[in-house]
Amino acid sequence: MTRTFPAPTGPRLHILWLGGALAALSACTPTTGGNPFDGMDWDMRNGPGVLTTADAALSATERRPAPDGRGVISYPGYQVAVARRGDTVASVAARVGIGAQELAQYNAIMPTDLLREGEIVALPRRVADGGMSVGTGVAPSPVDVSSIATTALDRVGTPTPPATTRPATGGEPVRHQVRRGETAFSIARSYNISAKALGEWNGLGPNLDVREGQYLIIPVASATPPATTQAVSPPGAGSATPTPPSATRPLPAEQTAPAAAKPKDTPASPQLGSQATTSTRMQMPVQGSIIRPYAKGRNDGIDISAAAGTPVKAAAAGTVAAITTDTAQTPIIVVRHADNLLTVYAGVDAITVKKGDTVSRGQNIAKVRAGTPSFLHFEVRRGVDSTDPVAFLQ
Repeated sequence: MTRTFPAPTGPRLHILWLGGALAALSACTPTTGGNPFDGMDWDMRNGPGVLTTADAALSATERRPAPDGRGVISYPGYQVAVARRGDTVASVAARVGIGAQELAQYNAIMPTDLLREGEIVALPRRVADGGMSVGTGVAPSPVDVSSIATTALDRVGTPTPPATTRPATGGEPVRHQVRRGETAFSIARSYNISAKALGEWNGLGPNLDVREGQYLIIPVASATPPATTQAVSPPGAGSATPTPPSATRPLPAEQTAPAAAKPKDTPASPQLGSQATTSTRMQMPVQGSIIRPYAKGRNDGIDISAAAGTPVKAAAAGTVAAITTDTAQTPIIVVRHADNLLTVYAGVDAITVKKGDTVSRGQNIAKVRAGTPSFLHFEVRRGVDSTDPVAFLQ
């Protein structure tokens, strides 16, 4: 009589599978009487035909060429744009004169996505000097208000370079489109370069993240060989360890006062509240509710609801540092204050001040521009770093 046994399930099946896997691993490992897993290539980097980073670590690469005034780097076969602080795909497209949707689709990204400072964006077609495309007739896309304010701050005290195309020096780098499953490390190994150089050339950020469909430019090898490393002395062969002073003579006797004794001539604690300055306190530039709060990196200020034509007042005394406009000719005012503070007013019209004017706290400087809805975008920056304006408003 033949008996049939049920197939193993549950924990028994897991144990049988684990035993088979271990047996297969041991069959791939030389058995010399020691640990059966000695010599196992856990990260799969050894063997013929496998890529290695040893040579890439010794290869030096050139610096990425400097972009022109629009942020464009031009090569004979293609062009790329370098993102600035606060840029989105739409703001880069407006700066170089290409449709936002076209640029976003070419780089496998959304038009409203925020870009890292220094990130490379591939241009789908060549653009002429001055940032306008040849024969397209496409109007620049609108730019986010916070991005425009950041661009205005970059112009404060810094002359804008001429918008001419600077040809990149050296050979033309290879352009690589990221495929599914690739990482910055695997791409760097395939081109025999370091992942650090790849990240620096393409502005990949600290995590070296890449996305499918993204275009990367491969760093060009430097003609200068890397510096040789100086020989390191083996342990024990260096300079002699000095003898600590405490080993030759005792420390001097320490004379301490009793804990209960009050130190002589102790100065009175300062009243910091009475000494607080009011130079950093500001007033609301317009009266209204905040319809969009501060969010660093996404909205570097606050949006205050106000009717069109409402007077815009200087939040604090200062000097008009810049008056600029975006691609839609919407004015932006930047006022410099004490303590290295700047205030930015966007979405305004009918400006009553000019660059270099001294303004007082509460002085009318413009009016709210008509919109749907109409509002004032207001920023407070310490240097170029944005901060929450609510903390400064009374």
